[in-house]
Amino acid sequence: MKIALFSDIHGKILLPFKLVDLYQKETGSKIDFILQCGDLGAYPIIENLDKATIKHAQYDRDELGFHDDFTKENPEIQSFLNELNINMICVRGNHEDHDFLDRLEKENPDKSIFPIDIYGRVFVCKSGLEQTLETEDEVLHFVGIGRIGDRKGRSEKRFIQDYERFEIKKLLKTNNTFDVLITHDKDDSQSGYGMPEIREVLDNVIFQYHFYGHTGEPFREETDVNGITQSIKIRELEFNENGMLEKGCMIILTKENGELSIEIVDENFTNKMTKFNWKTQ
Repeated sequence: MKIALFSDIHGKILLPFKLVDLYQKETGSKIDFILQCGDLGAYPIIENLDKATIKHAQYDRDELGFHDDFTKENPEIQSFLNELNINMICVRGNHEDHDFLDRLEKENPDKSIFPIDIYGRVFVCKSGLEQTLETEDEVLHFVGIGRIGDRKGRSEKRFIQDYERFEIKKLLKTNNTFDVLITHDKDDSQSGYGMPEIREVLDNVIFQYHFYGHTGEPFREETDVNGITQSIKIRELEFNENGMLEKGCMIILTKENGELSIEIVDENFTNKMTKFNWKTQ
């Protein structure tokens, strides 16, 4: 089983799929799923953009990629996604239309993940629930926690909600172990930022890997303070001033014979997709 991981795509919904397609063609290795660590930029209605997205969209139409490409059918995109035949499972970030996602979540009360796009290829997983991805040979056990934390008691929908905290509390009681935790935020108790619920989960539940985004920090891999989990900061899938993607924006997680390993996709590969050519690749 191979899984591609990305974070903070901010409307460039097609870009992870295109990178995976290119990776498969160049390496001959099949990717089974995509996991995405939030800030998908899921804004189906332009009038519902938050202030930050409005600001960025004024000079970068890519910010509106969900609205432009994934709310009404485009035959070319439909054909590409059908041929690729890979689903992307995401957690919520802080830059999403949460009213839209809340409605879809409520319409799918019995599902731990739910589709959000016209093609049925983009899914959001509910926070704190146990999840599985399966191939013929392997099963990946993971948990997602979306949105961001707040130390000031605010309840806007970009922040973790009480019903999600309830599910996380139940998760803390499990004796199960997991391959992966994906979150948008991280916990940074020493600086007073981040989501303390993530720290609580990592201290009470065993995960081999934790992947997150959001912070704007470079790619980093380190052992969590729990001494067990490998903590991976995925670089945001954003083009720099030269139109290039940064190191560590695409990670490949392999599970083979029950063992996990990761590959940091080389910049020589990701540099083939630039701000100026990715839509036509």
